[in-house]
Amino acid sequence: MRFTQAHIPFGFSWTSPFARWQGPLAELNSLDLAVDVTGRALADRGLAAEEITEWTLGCTVPQKHGFYGVMGLSRRLGAGAHGGPWIARACATSAAVVEHLATQVELGAHATTIGVVTDRTSNGPLMAWSSAAGPGGAPVTEHWVLDPMKLDPTTGQSMNDTAENTAADGGYTRAQVDEVTLMRYEQYRSALADDRAVQREYMVPVRIPRRKGEDWLEADHGVHASTAEGLARLSPVRPGGVVTHGAQTHPADGCAGVVVASADRARELGRDGVTAQILSTGFGRAEPAYMPKAPVGAALRALADADLEIGDVDVVTTHNPFAVNDLWFADRTGYPLERMNPYGSSLVYGHPQGPTGARALTELVHALHARGGGVGLFTGCAAGDAAGAVVVRVS
Repeated sequence: MRFTQAHIPFGFSWTSPFARWQGPLAELNSLDLAVDVTGRALADRGLAAEEITEWTLGCTVPQKHGFYGVMGLSRRLGAGAHGGPWIARACATSAAVVEHLATQVELGAHATTIGVVTDRTSNGPLMAWSSAAGPGGAPVTEHWVLDPMKLDPTTGQSMNDTAENTAADGGYTRAQVDEVTLMRYEQYRSALADDRAVQREYMVPVRIPRRKGEDWLEADHGVHASTAEGLARLSPVRPGGVVTHGAQTHPADGCAGVVVASADRARELGRDGVTAQILSTGFGRAEPAYMPKAPVGAALRALADADLEIGDVDVVTTHNPFAVNDLWFADRTGYPLERMNPYGSSLVYGHPQGPTGARALTELVHALHARGGGVGLFTGCAAGDAAGAVVVRVS
């Protein structure tokens, strides 16, 4: 979808630290997390909640009191009568949220909108549906977080299977997979230099209430160091495969936010008047059980809608739950691996599902600003064989 009027004011997208599942955020309801982080992010940026007239919640893992959706967030944050929809599109949720907000601005319905994207994979809910046909009326159950990782109901294959299928199709070796993993880790380490100067530009600490007092999480938790030797020692998840636990992401907890506004409003809000214009969004699907292929189709669709080609793109960020994703993208587009994910990626810092894309988009905007502007592309896979993408231009 093409846009001409929608902008992200520079500095008005942010992320919390991401914490590996069952870590320090495991007991914190993701909706409470979002209220706390969003409230402080808006206050720090001088934007009053009541000035935002369209709110959108992106969330894929149900939480207690989640029935009320975004209305439970906006009211608590002081947005008055303003509310909006709850959007879930698996790991492409952030792209779907941005598309919705950009559409509202493009149509002139709203001048200042916000997407609040949050998820907690820790302590995932056990869904139970009554069934009189079961033995003794035993319910039908599903673990909301764990079971989808093991089974795509359309193919019967796991998430890991989709990576191995794609690796086999591309002819990728274990050495190639490990090399990309190590590259992403080194890029992530570069964002930690000078006391995390890069991350502090867009990362909002998390307040963790305790029975007595509170704790704070200021940086990502649970990132494991990667070395060539360490990666080489790991066994593949599937015998004979090329994907190890070191070459795939880990589930995580966290949240992110993005303000989308009209051009005039974005220039008023953006740091030094700078904005990231949203040029287009795109979604696509690959053949069943080849999830790492899907970001290519989504990216090319978004670029076509923006009247751009891959050669026009200065920086790419990806949601890459497997290193295989980036290998396939580079092969099929010709885009250099080293120009992707300058601050690391979800392969390294984890994947809370919904907010992962918003973090990658935020890092994309900051990377473009650091180089003096340019065109950027975010793309990432989702749910078996799907993907979403967003194209932006930083002035």
